[in-house]
Amino acid sequence: MTQHDPLQELARIRGLMDRSTRFLSLSGLSGVIAGVAALAGAFAAREHHNALLWSDDARHHAGSLLAQGAMEEQRLWWSHVTFLMADGAVVLTVALLGAFWFTWRRGKSIGQRLWDASARRMAINLFLPLAAGGLFSLALILHGAVHLVPAATLVFYGLALLNASKYTLDEIRWLGLSEAALGVLAAFWASAGLLFWALGFGVLHIFYGGLMYLRHERGNTAP
Repeated sequence: MTQHDPLQELARIRGLMDRSTRFLSLSGLSGVIAGVAALAGAFAAREHHNALLWSDDARHHAGSLLAQGAMEEQRLWWSHVTFLMADGAVVLTVALLGAFWFTWRRGKSIGQRLWDASARRMAINLFLPLAAGGLFSLALILHGAVHLVPAATLVFYGLALLNASKYTLDEIRWLGLSEAALGVLAAFWASAGLLFWALGFGVLHIFYGGLMYLRHERGNTAP
């Protein structure tokens, strides 16, 4: 009769329990791709962000511009805002496509489905704070407080990651705490909002994504 090492048996049981309760297929490479896309998006947005931040018109509500009859100023204001929103949408699309591809490949290598019960729990806990943050950011834009949007997106994104972290890899918790902390700092230093945004969505994604890849993926077929 084959003798089994009790420690190995406990590790195997723990691994099976983790697979049933946590989404372990999340790939660190998806974070790296998201970070690179965010840095590129921040570089493309810098002139529009600065125009909104430093112009006198950016310090007033869009409604106030209309009330003053400054139609041309309002048009320029909205053109900058529209570009920033489109830029963010492109970054988000690239990040989601990267997350889907690398996570699907990672799940296939360790035998975990892309959309199982643990993935659904993680997605729900991630989506609810993100949806609230998106609506809150939209309200900031409509009230002309675009300079606070980078801080708001970082804070809500960090809270979303923290909320979902109990259903996936431990690094996501620390990423969420780091994102939220950067968002709070950005709220007090609005003039550097885009810099904080690039650090949070760009540099932190690359750092934690690379850490996840080194710890869980490189040379491993299972977490």
